[in-house]
Amino acid sequence: MLFLFKYIDDLIGKGFEWYTILQLMMYNSATNVQMALPLSVLLSSIMTYGSLGENYELVAIKAAGISLRRAMYPMIVVVAILSVAAFIFSDNMLPVANKKYYSLLYDVRQQKSANILPEAVFSNSFPGYSIRVNKKDPDGQTLHDVMIYTSNVADNNTNVLIAKEGLMYKTPDNRFLVLRLKDGVKYDETMGDKNVEPRQRFTRFRFKETEQKFDLGFMKMTRTNENLFTKAVQMMDMKQLKYFGDSTQRQTDKDLTVNYKLFTPYIKYFSVPQKPASAISYKPFKNDNALGGLTLSQQLIALNNASNEVRSVQDLVKNRADQHKEASKSIRKFAIEYQKKFTLSAACIALFLIGAPLGAIIRKGGLGMPVVVSVIFFLVYYIISTIGEKSAKDGDLSPVIGMWIAILVLTPIGIFLSYKAANDSVLFDMEAYKRFFNKLLRRKDA
Repeated sequence: MLFLFKYIDDLIGKGFEWYTILQLMMYNSATNVQMALPLSVLLSSIMTYGSLGENYELVAIKAAGISLRRAMYPMIVVVAILSVAAFIFSDNMLPVANKKYYSLLYDVRQQKSANILPEAVFSNSFPGYSIRVNKKDPDGQTLHDVMIYTSNVADNNTNVLIAKEGLMYKTPDNRFLVLRLKDGVKYDETMGDKNVEPRQRFTRFRFKETEQKFDLGFMKMTRTNENLFTKAVQMMDMKQLKYFGDSTQRQTDKDLTVNYKLFTPYIKYFSVPQKPASAISYKPFKNDNALGGLTLSQQLIALNNASNEVRSVQDLVKNRADQHKEASKSIRKFAIEYQKKFTLSAACIALFLIGAPLGAIIRKGGLGMPVVVSVIFFLVYYIISTIGEKSAKDGDLSPVIGMWIAILVLTPIGIFLSYKAANDSVLFDMEAYKRFFNKLLRRKDA
């Protein structure tokens, strides 16, 4: 639904086949696995163990001498297998799905609208023609007050066709658009014969009915080569991310060395020791009589030259700083996408550690309480991970910390809930809290 709401303007009115939209939705669903899979693991684990607790099956398991940890082993194995499958999917299948999705979405957006003759607007959809239809009937085929302006630059001639009404339809093979026009006139303006009559020639034709045929070849969607999209980080696997990230880092380090050597000669009023860039200390050079011995005009020229040199150095520094900023941003993107290959699997395990003991504690199955609790925990996970990813992209956090901070926050919660569930905790028992506060109030009264 989010996909349809987001790209509805790019899909409606362009005459796509049903399978094109279905392909887009299928590829987009693959890109949403990163959000849907952890939520499904959390919800299913809460529903499963909540149903076991609600039907007193966990009580029977514990009465048979089997601990909750032992009862969770089969599901832990299943979630571990699911996590490995999620990692394989994230590293191998997701880049391919992203490449196909974004390439197809690009072609869809470039496709021209199927409404090639809107009302009261000059349409330039057909090369060499400008067509205006003043009004259309509700059937979408009957036209009124049609004007067709034709321009042939090669022959240096123009003509205009005006008709009171017409009928628009496509040929059976959808290759041509036919306009059957009635009660009109055509004005043709051409160059005269240079040998006989060099003046321009004007011709007028009146007709009761005529047909104009236009090629619809431009309406067919052309596919862009998918390899043009392979340089985006979403279309790379781990090896490619590692390779391009290291290459960009080496190039950035080389540019830093070049920039240091480039700007050193410009610093004329500071003493610059030959040390690494991180250990440089600048000492200002003081000379109160730097322009002494020069005439007024020479001083003005010297100041003007110095000002121009400062501006040029500022522009050069700004350009180099912008290049370094973009390169650093690219390096962070590679690192973030590299960590995403692992966080999907880790999120499944972390949310299972929360969902399974939480279901055993609340002892509610079905789609009521489990959905509410799972959505709350998933929102916490999603908000923390989104903030961490944004901070990592902005350079405020390390890519490793930014991508793993949600897992690091939720894993201790899962361990705590597992401990409370194994010890038959009354964490969500409201009666226990009432008894606790009643005892507390009695003590205060005493």
